[in-house]
Amino acid sequence: MTFYETSFLEYLDDNGLDIFTRSVINEIDTISPDHAEIALRSLINNGLIKIIERGKYCRHYFADEYVIGSFIVRNGGIAYWTAMNYHGLTEQIPNVMFIQTSQWKQDKTIFGVKYKFIQVKADKLTGYLNKGYGNHQFRITDIEKTIVDCFDMPEYSGGYPEIIKAFHHAKINNKKLIKYCKAINNIAVTKRLAYLSEALGKPNMDYFVRYALSVRNEKYNPLIHYGNESGPTNRRWRLIINISEQEMQNMATSI
Repeated sequence: MTFYETSFLEYLDDNGLDIFTRSVINEIDTISPDHAEIALRSLINNGLIKIIERGKYCRHYFADEYVIGSFIVRNGGIAYWTAMNYHGLTEQIPNVMFIQTSQWKQDKTIFGVKYKFIQVKADKLTGYLNKGYGNHQFRITDIEKTIVDCFDMPEYSGGYPEIIKAFHHAKINNKKLIKYCKAINNIAVTKRLAYLSEALGKPNMDYFVRYALSVRNEKYNPLIHYGNESGPTNRRWRLIINISEQEMQNMATSI
């Protein structure tokens, strides 16, 4: 190994960098940027550094998909079905990492892991927790934001059976739930959550229900967005109840 390669790796070690951007070339004070560039190319060719995507790299042993997923977007973080699994709200393990961001980004596979990027309005980029430590940090939606996001876009969340079960079992902070419902600006989601709170007898949801009543509109929306849009109506929540009560209970309590 050359002096330049050793200096490059020593810099990464000294600064705890297992994942990094190309800007590191200009930060190493023991060798010039030109020599750091040569060292990086050589380390890649020798398999000691892996390319994540253009301008983003990691050590050959690094494979944390949560950190990588959060690292490769400018804003946003881990969300939807992946976040549900992380928070223990579903036993199912999605075979895709779902990343929420306001930037368009092509879906890709990195080191055998599939990443799907969901583009949303910047106003929806809220409710993230910072997890991990040091260079291994990542951003992921908290429980309430995960629930709201999943009802907003159930196609990225394992479907209604999974998200109704997740909502039924999750311990919810009403104020956070209201904040995130306002952020996504989808009244149908607010009405669905309020209806399910009452229909499933979810405790301590009175504050959220009062908020939902205050913003409820007159349009009738189906309870299950992608289901049959016919069924009995619920006038209180202006919803078309297009699944049976037994089906709803089964979704909420399934193992």
